[in-house]
Amino acid sequence: MVYLGKVLVVFGTRPEAIKMAPVIRELKQVQDIETVVLVTAQHREMLDQVLQLFNIEPDHDLDLMREGQDLYSITTGVLNGVREVLEKEKPDLVVVHGDTATTFAASLAAFYQRIPVAHVEAGLRTHNKYSPFPEEINRTLTSRLADLHFAPTDLNRDNLLRESIGDLRIWVTGNTVIDALIQTVRPSFDFGSELSGVDFNRRIILLTTHRRENWGSRMQQIYQAILDLLDTFGDIEIVFPVHKNPIVRNLAESMLGESKRVHLIEPLEYEPFANLMNQSYLVLTDSGGMQEEAPSLGKPVLVLRDTTERPEAVKAGTVKLVGTNRERVFNEARNLLANQLDYHKMARAINPYGDGKAAGRIAKVIVEFLYARLGAQ
Repeated sequence: MVYLGKVLVVFGTRPEAIKMAPVIRELKQVQDIETVVLVTAQHREMLDQVLQLFNIEPDHDLDLMREGQDLYSITTGVLNGVREVLEKEKPDLVVVHGDTATTFAASLAAFYQRIPVAHVEAGLRTHNKYSPFPEEINRTLTSRLADLHFAPTDLNRDNLLRESIGDLRIWVTGNTVIDALIQTVRPSFDFGSELSGVDFNRRIILLTTHRRENWGSRMQQIYQAILDLLDTFGDIEIVFPVHKNPIVRNLAESMLGESKRVHLIEPLEYEPFANLMNQSYLVLTDSGGMQEEAPSLGKPVLVLRDTTERPEAVKAGTVKLVGTNRERVFNEARNLLANQLDYHKMARAINPYGDGKAAGRIAKVIVEFLYARLGAQ
């Protein structure tokens, strides 16, 4: 047995944890690699749920989440906290995911110590630095710092090539969220008390909103469109796991809280959330990850944003970009609720995000990279 080195996996939010869990599992099966897990916990409660679900025990926990935190405090907290762990662990490779402040700041910390960086879910772009904010800049800057780029799709690879990332440093792997989803969804699932009031004999619309760029009047228009749908269709119910941010929560409660067919619930753990998505009829969201997950379950997605970093889903026909205008959101959702032909066209479109084997491909490349690095020393 040849010791190849130490890999430090860094993430800070629930979506990152979900998508990194399959990668951690694959790396820990490689006996020649020491895998160390660092969580920044820029989102605490929702992160812990996923760690428990996938049996991930962090070796380091920065526990950064604070009330009223902003991008400045998160970024500097990650940068300084990761620095201390790097100095202690001295890893041979740092693996980051996606587009959060943790992703960029951890990559920068590794760069300062001349440690190679591998970027999972690389190459997503809207080409608008303010949308989504701040994710677009986080992932773009991470690409400048990374040495290994794991692109979910060919389009993501093309984005990186246009930014002069070397072809031999890019691997198209599929998205690891599909790996996690396959492990989690079951044909029959018993939900907890939080969904006890939901009538699953009706058509369920799963709603999520949280994007900063939608705060205020845009979110008001989305919620008004939801009320319009409820007035038009008597056989639908809205299930809305409401984000913890008080800006989102206060508006949702004031506009939707009185409707008997709207269920404003606390954010769900990943397992019940994934299974709720599987039992929904339609998804309305401004989330990024759900644009990948829901189509894998045959659920049409209306994206409540003006831009998306996942245009291959739009091209494939699994999602539709509808923005936040009240009339547009209402009309697009009404069409899918009333027109079975259009609904099934979206529901049966082929998901472009992979076959559930992305993590294995990523681990294989990391092993090869460490072998080559060891041989060059």
